[in-house]
Amino acid sequence: MRIIISDCDHVNLNEESAVFEAAGLSFELKQCHTEDELIAECKGGEIFINQYAPFTRRVLEALRPEIKQIVRYGVGVNNIDIAAATELGVQVCNVPDYGMNEVADQALALTLDLARKVSFMNAGVRKGRWNYEDSIPLFRLSEQTLGVAGLGRNGRNFAAKARALFGKVVGYDPYYKPNAEDDTDYIEAVDLDTLLRTSDFVVLHMPLTEQTRNIVNAEALAKMKHTAYIVNTSRGGLIDEAALDKALADGTIAGAALDVTEKEPIDSDSPLLRHDNFICTPHMAWYSEQAASELKRKVAEEAVRFARSEKLRSPVNRV
Repeated sequence: MRIIISDCDHVNLNEESAVFEAAGLSFELKQCHTEDELIAECKGGEIFINQYAPFTRRVLEALRPEIKQIVRYGVGVNNIDIAAATELGVQVCNVPDYGMNEVADQALALTLDLARKVSFMNAGVRKGRWNYEDSIPLFRLSEQTLGVAGLGRNGRNFAAKARALFGKVVGYDPYYKPNAEDDTDYIEAVDLDTLLRTSDFVVLHMPLTEQTRNIVNAEALAKMKHTAYIVNTSRGGLIDEAALDKALADGTIAGAALDVTEKEPIDSDSPLLRHDNFICTPHMAWYSEQAASELKRKVAEEAVRFARSEKLRSPVNRV
């Protein structure tokens, strides 16, 4: 089968090459960034490994009838028209677990940074201030409530790592119920309203869908404690950033930490960056050397499974 990597900004393709070579398959690398480039350069491709290039309905229809599968570098598939792919019989796959530990670790790091005001106090020291009172108030984590919004792989992994630090863990997910079988019964299942009202830290681990876009809006932020923080390492677009800016300015909440933003990279003049109680990292939660290598290997392995008509590991749609 003809295998095409539609676009990739990685330093090398060593892992992919090793997998395909072992399977007796070859691939082509393109660097397509637009619909027109995909249509012009990828006709005849059957299996695609994709990073950012937009597989819209227009592209999918133009690449028919040869196109059979798209494997996405990563978890999100927002750049692929899943409904059109399903209708046209194109199998879409992703890699949902390659950076699971890294995302949980980043969320925990940001949570602890906010909890102990590490970045804020470090900035003060660098300006010549040496006064713990600048950190007031701080609160004992073992007497606080952690709220995890979204209990998929990443949410549950984060909760498992953070549970020892907090007095109570509550979780919201309309598709998941904590249970003893997978050792999540320490999480108290609540509705989103209760989670927002009772949590001292609200940590988002949700996918971005039409239902979850701007799920944290002005109304949601107003429900939170004035001493509470929000952390997002999942998807930009879950938080209404204009509402967040106002909440930080008004003291509606105590602070926020984002690894993802609605527009990436975040604008250098974004009003969010003016707040001392706002932390932002550049969509790095997924990354470690091991996670990057695992991602590259797994996309190639999924393509090989499809080429061999074997059971797929991570199908996104049913065709």
